[in-house]
Amino acid sequence: MSKFDEVKKEIMEDPMNAPYTDRGVEPLFKASKEARIIIIGQAPGRKAEESEMFWNDPSGDRLRKWMGISRDEFYNTSKIAHLPMDFYYPGKAKTGDVPPRKGFAEKWHPMLLEEMPQLETIILVGSYAQKYYLGKKREKNLTETVKNFKEYLPEYLPLVHPSPLNHGWLNKNPWFAEEVVPALQEMVQAYI
Repeated sequence: MSKFDEVKKEIMEDPMNAPYTDRGVEPLFKASKEARIIIIGQAPGRKAEESEMFWNDPSGDRLRKWMGISRDEFYNTSKIAHLPMDFYYPGKAKTGDVPPRKGFAEKWHPMLLEEMPQLETIILVGSYAQKYYLGKKREKNLTETVKNFKEYLPEYLPLVHPSPLNHGWLNKNPWFAEEVVPALQEMVQAYI
């Protein structure tokens, strides 16, 4: 059994995850010793949980477009890992989904990251990942953090969430498509 399988087993046996394990829902993440890039997002959505595939929704389609890679490359390369801030769908909120559970990433990410020695860049998708990984190094808001993405390279690359709900944000911030997306694509091509 690999270390990743051991950690997955521990996650499923953890009492905090019993409601998911009891329903037969497995934690949704992908880790690999060969990973050079890791994508850390919020948490799987309902469609991702149902299909047992992370980023298997319109947000994932947009993310892959930003990265400049095919669906096949995204799912089948060992060079890209995926660790959401919570490995389970947290449920629906008034707008969007419920936030990832507090303490989840703190407990499980270090064990998994330790097993990925070739990581070059951590892509931080959305405010939850940026708050946790960048802490006080973040700018005053998500827009400013993403706008200053070069300040965090090569260790981190902050992105806005690719959700269709962020269409307005993308229209108001054309610099994202002009500056951040090409930098992301260049990095992805270099690593995979």
